[in-house]
Amino acid sequence: MIARRTHRALVFLTIASLISSPAFAQAQTQATPQQSTGQAQDQLPVEAPPSPAPSAVLARALSFGPDYSKGPRFFPNAIAPYEPIHVSEPMLTNAPRLDQLIQDGKLMLSLDDAISIALENNLDIYVQRFTPWIAETALLKAKAGGVPQSGSSQLVVLGSGPTGSFDPVITSALNWSRSSQPINNPFTSGAGSTAVPFFTSYSANVNFGYSQLFHTGTSVSVAFNNNRSSTTLNDVIFNPALQSTMAFTISQPLLNGFGILPNTRFILEAKNTVKVAESQFEQQVITSATAVANAYWELVFDRENVKVQQAAVGVSHKLYEDNKKQLEIGTMAPLDVLTAESELATDTQNLILAQTTKLQQETVLLNLITKNLVSPDVLNVEVIPTTPIATPDVTENLALADAVQEAWQKRPEIVQAQLNLKNAGIEVKATKNSLLPRADLFGQYSATGLNGNKVVTTQTPTGTFSPDLTVPLVDQNGNILNVNGTPAFAGIQNFNTTRALQPGGLPEALSTMINNNFPTYAFGLNITLPIRNRSAQADSARALLDERQIEVQYRQLQNSIVLNVRNAQIALQQDRAQVAAAEKAQTLAAQTLDAEQKKYQLGSSTSYNVVLRARDLTTAQGNLLRARVNLEEAAVNFNQAMGRTLEVNRIVVSDAIRGKALRQPLIPGTPEPPVTGNQ
Repeated sequence: MIARRTHRALVFLTIASLISSPAFAQAQTQATPQQSTGQAQDQLPVEAPPSPAPSAVLARALSFGPDYSKGPRFFPNAIAPYEPIHVSEPMLTNAPRLDQLIQDGKLMLSLDDAISIALENNLDIYVQRFTPWIAETALLKAKAGGVPQSGSSQLVVLGSGPTGSFDPVITSALNWSRSSQPINNPFTSGAGSTAVPFFTSYSANVNFGYSQLFHTGTSVSVAFNNNRSSTTLNDVIFNPALQSTMAFTISQPLLNGFGILPNTRFILEAKNTVKVAESQFEQQVITSATAVANAYWELVFDRENVKVQQAAVGVSHKLYEDNKKQLEIGTMAPLDVLTAESELATDTQNLILAQTTKLQQETVLLNLITKNLVSPDVLNVEVIPTTPIATPDVTENLALADAVQEAWQKRPEIVQAQLNLKNAGIEVKATKNSLLPRADLFGQYSATGLNGNKVVTTQTPTGTFSPDLTVPLVDQNGNILNVNGTPAFAGIQNFNTTRALQPGGLPEALSTMINNNFPTYAFGLNITLPIRNRSAQADSARALLDERQIEVQYRQLQNSIVLNVRNAQIALQQDRAQVAAAEKAQTLAAQTLDAEQKKYQLGSSTSYNVVLRARDLTTAQGNLLRARVNLEEAAVNFNQAMGRTLEVNRIVVSDAIRGKALRQPLIPGTPEPPVTGNQ
């Protein structure tokens, strides 16, 4: 009795689940507001993120905008899962914040503003911004039980994916048919004697099914089939007849495919691939910020170099004019005038070259901080750097071992290599499981109910007998039997026959099914043993080889970072020494030129010597400027080698991926805002 009640409850729950199909629709979490409303990525609201931790690892806790690893829910919008997820058109116009810094055709730009604006406009960052989102779509597919593409991972997808869908699947079949069949023997078929020997049958089916695969490899399916049939034959009990069947099937792999890891390997790898893509985006931000800083300092050098060349032209022009005057009064030879004029031409040529280089470098910097170089607001703008060159008294002198450890912790490349190595380990374990034979244990239960309209025939004796005189009753000797002297004959007992229709239908058929009147039980073990198993062996060997290769590449990357850090340290120290030496050389060159000019005024020197000393001073000034800019760039490259670029420049990666920098640019004429934790 208890078993039957349990069976009824199970059947009722299954039928209710199938009828209320939205409950099975999507097991995925609700889409983000940006997806459901179709809000463009570039139009996301800017919210203050938490204070950034000095770490190179990204966290989903930051607001990254759309999350394509989550599909829309079935409720409350039932058609949402069957519509494409909105992806906004790329915004290829310059951010309006750039206009705030332009005054009278001049872009007043600090280094901090240049990096901040690059987070919004740099196209390299914009392109890389799609990489985490593309990886999230692969994760979404893996969550559904599909085999994602390799994406940004260096692993090759080996073997096949899960044997079913992690998303519940509901199927339904509605069909109707009519058929006419000829009859060879109308008497034995129940059709009776008819002028045209055929019968007609009708059939209608309303079937529902539910199936789902779970992360353990367990697959469950439920089938609820309903058939209504009718016929013109008379040899059936129910006409029309309704048959309902409920079948439960469960299957569980015992060897190949057993466990969570073989069935969720692609989900685990896709999650790691998303992290790899996020780290690659962070690396692109670091690369772009470094490129912007280096381009900025190169522009500073080019502008200052123009000033140096202008000063050299001024000195040469004055010397030329003085020599001409002395030639006119006859106190100087023409050769001295030609020497001064030649130097003036050379310095003028150097000035033109410096001005050309400055214009070219402006274009390089604008290309890094704008989306559209031919936009009217930046087409002919002059970029004026406002951050001065600052020469530190001392440079950071960190022990190589400590510097390497810090770089290994902060460099995004290390994070990517570790995640790729982790994925390789998952592949090794999954392909090892695939080497096993398949042994699938299954069980099945079904219950069937049948009912319909039934014709009930009732015969009541009338008490009268009609003898057949041609069929006498005889004994064993062939003599006709007599009853009270009257011969006995066979005959027909008369009855009154009544026919009544007993209606029935789906409720009665369901009741029979629920009461488990006609159950079917089945279980078994299916074994598949591949001979030689070469395909699985190849996948396993490939996974092991990939893991070994990535291990070697990981060590190679570590050594590369050690070399990078060491070279950055050496460059930082050497450039600081170069600045000190260049400062001393410039001071001596200026003193030498001053002394040579005094001697020239006293007549104890020549114009040629003055020209040489002027060239020396110009060279010394250019060398000092180059050394100071090299020191600034060495600091930028050192921060990149150490993985400090984001921390030093107060860059929040969530700002970069949204294309919205919270730090406002420093508008010329306004005080610089204080540094806060949210910046």
